[in-house]
Formats: sequence, C-alpha cells, structure tokens
Amino acid sequence: MIPPGFIQDLLSRVDIVEVVGRHVELKKAGINHKGLCPFHGEKSPSFIVSPTRQTYHCFGCGVHGNAVGFLMEHSGLGFVEAVQDLAQQTGMQVPEDERSSEERERAAQQKQRQATLTEVLLRASDHYRAQLKKTSRAIDYLKKRGLTGQIAAQFALGYAPEGWRSLASAFPSYDDPLLTESGMVITQGEEGEEQKRYDRFRDRIMFPIRNVQGETIGFGGRVLDKGEPKYLNSPETPVFSKGRELYGLYEARQGLRQRGYALVVEGYMDVVALAQHGFNNAVATLGTACTAEHVLKLFRFTESVIFSFDGDAAGRRAAGRALEAALPHATDVRSVKFLFLPTEHDPDSYVRDLGADAFERCIAEAIPLSRQLMEVAGEGCDLSSAEGRARMLATARPLWQTLPQGLLKRQLLGDLARRAQLPDQELMGLWQVGGPAPQEQPHADGREHPPEEAPSTHGGEARPAKKKEWKKDWKPSGNWKRKGEPDDETIGTPRSAPNVPADHALRMLLLNSAWWERLSPDDHQLLHQLPGIHGELINWLDRHLLNHGHCAWSVLEAALAEDGLLERAKRLLGGLHSEDESEFEGLQNLLKKLWIVQLEAETTRIAASNPQGEAFERYKRLLAQIRTLKLPNSAQNS
Repeated sequence: MIPPGFIQDLLSRVDIVEVVGRHVELKKAGINHKGLCPFHGEKSPSFIVSPTRQTYHCFGCGVHGNAVGFLMEHSGLGFVEAVQDLAQQTGMQVPEDERSSEERERAAQQKQRQATLTEVLLRASDHYRAQLKKTSRAIDYLKKRGLTGQIAAQFALGYAPEGWRSLASAFPSYDDPLLTESGMVITQGEEGEEQKRYDRFRDRIMFPIRNVQGETIGFGGRVLDKGEPKYLNSPETPVFSKGRELYGLYEARQGLRQRGYALVVEGYMDVVALAQHGFNNAVATLGTACTAEHVLKLFRFTESVIFSFDGDAAGRRAAGRALEAALPHATDVRSVKFLFLPTEHDPDSYVRDLGADAFERCIAEAIPLSRQLMEVAGEGCDLSSAEGRARMLATARPLWQTLPQGLLKRQLLGDLARRAQLPDQELMGLWQVGGPAPQEQPHADGREHPPEEAPSTHGGEARPAKKKEWKKDWKPSGNWKRKGEPDDETIGTPRSAPNVPADHALRMLLLNSAWWERLSPDDHQLLHQLPGIHGELINWLDRHLLNHGHCAWSVLEAALAEDGLLERAKRLLGGLHSEDESEFEGLQNLLKKLWIVQLEAETTRIAASNPQGEAFERYKRLLAQIRTLKLPNSAQNS
C-alpha cells in the first residue's frame, strides 16, 4: 500500500500540463490549457487542464481527475502502475507499504499468479483472432449478423477452430497446468498416459471478456450453426467471477460518459450489435442472473441504469431478478428503468431489423423502477377484490423493504397504499407492527437508542419485545439548568469531531482512502445503503477510487469541491484536514456497530411476524451473528 503522503508529494512535483500534453494537443487559454477531449469524440475543445489546481476536466463528458487519474484512464494503467510511472518521471522512489514481509510476499505471489493467468488468456485471445482472419466461414457468419471488421477488432472477436487441440499451436507446452487453471483446456483422468486434455472451446465465435483494466480474464463462445449449448462460458478462475464481471464494461467506459446511462442486456452478441449501431454503452451479464454486485459496479460509472430484456416469460423472470438486485441500491439520486422488447426480438435483432432510431424510442419509453415494482407485485392479482389487493401487498412488502431510506421509498408506500385502497398511514402502521415506533427506529447511521428487552421465544415462537410504559404525569427531576447559569457558548458552533458511527467511518475512509479496498463486498454494500448524505458520499468515493485509485485527503478535497460536495462533507464531518489518521481496526469496529444496528432491526421485524420454519431459523442465525459481533475482537462479518 502506497502511503497517501507520498501520493500528495508526488502530485506536487509533477506538472499535469506536461503529463497530459504528451497525449493531447493543448493550447494556452488564459490561465488554463485547452484541447480536444481524449475520452469522447468532439470537434470543439472542451477539455481543460488547470496548472494551478493540477487537475483536468471535460465540460463535454464530465470526466475529471489528477495526473494519476489521467494515466489510469487514458493509458489503462492500474493505480500502482500509474504512480510508479509518474515517480519514475520525477526521479522519486515509491516507498514500501506497511504490511509485514510475509503479507507482501503473499500479495506479490497472488498478483503474479493472476498476471500469469491473464497472460495465458491474452495469448489464447490472440490465437483466436488470428484464426478468425483466415476462416471465411466465421467471417461470413459475422457479416450476416451485420458486424464490420472495425467493431470485431474493437471487441477482439475471434474464432476457435473445430479441432480438439487447436491451442497446442499457440502454446509451447499443451500440458502446461496454467491452460487448465485458466479454463482453456479440460483435463480428464489421473496423471499419466491415461489423462486426456482437449480445448474447452471448439468451432465457436469467441468473445474475450475483459475487466475494467482491459485484461483478458475469460471467454464466451457462441456456436456458428445449430448446437448446444448456444453459449459456452469460461469457468470460475482466480481472475474470473461471473457474479462480479460484466461483458463489454471495459469497451463501454467512454459510452457510459457520453450517453449518461448503462444499458444492460443478456447476450454478448447484443452488446456487439448495439455498439455497431451507435449504442456504445451496453454491457451484458455472463450467463447468470444480474446480481447486486453487478448493479453496484455499474453505479460506480453512472447514476442511471436501463435493463433491456426480451418480452417473453424468460425475459420477465430475468427482469424480476434484476429488480431484486437493483432495489437495495436505488437511492433518490439514481435512476433504474426496465425495457421490454416484443417477444420475437432481442436487442440484436431489433436494432438490425428496425434501426437505431426505433431502439432509441424504446429506451425513451423504458419503465421506471417504481412502476416495475408495482407491476411485479400486482401480477396475477385481482385488484377489484380485497383478497387480490392483500396478495399484492404481501408480494410488494419484501421488495419495498429492501429499498434504502429516502423519498422514493416513501412515495412508493403511498402508491401501494392507494392501489390497495388504504390510507398511507394505515399501511405504514401495518408494515411496522411490532417494530420500533418511528421515533424509536434504529438509525441506519448507527445512532443508539435506549435498550429494550430483547425478543423472547417460547414454544419455538419469537415474540416482540415488551415496551416500557411511561406515566402521563412524568416530569423530569433534577436541576436541568441552574438559574442564572450562562448559556453554553459552543451551541451552534461546528462540530470538531463526528458523533455517530457513520460519520466517523466516512471520515476515516476519506482520510485513508486505501482502506476501501481492504473492506469486504458486504461492507461495501452496507456503506452504500446508508441514507442521505452518508450514502451519497460513499457512492462518490467508490466511483472516484475506481477511476483514480486511493489518494491523499488534499486530492479528494479538490475533487469534492469540483463536484459541489465539499461543503456538505465538511458540515457533516468537521475539520477533516486537522484530524490524525486512525488505525484500520477502528474502522472495523465502527462497521461492526453498523452491522449490529442493521441485524437487530431485522430481527425485530422477523419477531413481529410470529416466524415459523425457515423464518424462525433465520431469526436464530441473525441472533447468533449479533452475539458474535458483540464479542471482543470479533472478526467482521455480515
């Protein structure tokens, strides 16, 4: 881990005008420099480089950052590689991180192993591309699908020949274990002469899958003629996880900025065909249902996501799973929509048969998340009857509960209440029966409240906690304010330190942004779900780190100011620049507190529903998790 202080010192020594000027033709424009943006096509320069602030900003596509971020974005370098590149230019030596020698050695071995696998996969990709160029049958197939050589090159499309051991001509040793570990070769039988080895992909159009850094991490293969399976994907490997990666995201980065939204489709060919027709912002899941990690990754690049599905039953089911994945991340500042095509079309066939303009009109008519939730909840329900309306609410409730706190969630409650012919307050009361009253609801940011009795169990049933009765004529005792005592002069002055766990956790991450990578995906999701400004700043930080890597507070401070968030962050968190760095263990302890609040709120909801069977088993598991989290020095978990 590179110390933040070194990054700050490095950025103070480099000249961003010189760094950017090696790749972009810049001209002096007042105190700044101006040129054509290298991240999107434009004819009039809107790309500004500021020597005083040492930042760049494009008023056309909105991209901005510092010298490190520019190298990462323009040259495809990783954060460490970009820092090392700049350090070499200035004659600085990148310091060692603070991990033990054993930890550094393990990390280096893991990185080397992953780099070796991506090298194997890249060589396989080059082999498939070479095979495509000399296979007329594969070229004719792509031409029939409306693809040009330019788009095939952009996505590095290739062809796996029919032979069982085609890759033997691309690698010095076909018996290399890395070919099996990377998923390119299937091995059957024990070691020795009886062992069989053969190519996983044969007679298929090959779609290389690249991560956001541009490294080849896997493949999808499509049959040219009839055959099963229609699509074949690489297996899970140390560098490839279907539940986290999205096909086409690397190629769509510029398109996401240009169009302002991500278009999620179901197939590799859909992504490529849409790019051929000008929709360069499409990505696809990798043969699996859309996951919460997919959605969260997309929200690092854009605040708007449109899911496109076929109009058949399978498409509707896929849309239901996407809705469930998107709901926890659907904050008030994000947009999620659903697009359903006619049953006879998928995005590929629709844009080829009807054209880009027709598909653009479909996008404009996409259904917002709120309406999709209502339609899913009301499917198959007779809303003219009390039974049908009750069934609709029973379906809607678990979906509605996964939404983060905010105006969207409150408005949806009102819409559901009107559809069920109930007053808003009555539905709210019904859905909070047995849970904390509004003024006692545990805050998602970790504010604590007076303890109540824990839910008790009797005869296998969970019962809600009993609330303490307060007398109507209760009055406070004691001398609350001595007569003549002067007013507290600190009232109304800015806080010098955060006073709730969410404030403190956010402050620590802003001061030590490298810690974000050390947190688990579950911790990331927990922080993203924080309501209000906390969640907004976490989302901003995540997106900034993805684009620019971790950096010193002074760099983040400038970026927050550019995005208009600095004053809100300072009002919430106090004087960040004057605080000392804290230990990572302190952040873990704060996250434990936030987890406990969330889990205790869930157990309260479950207890209120008189749980049986699986619900009761989950209730017991949650209680066990809470007990574990409350143990001294317990490991962070969800």
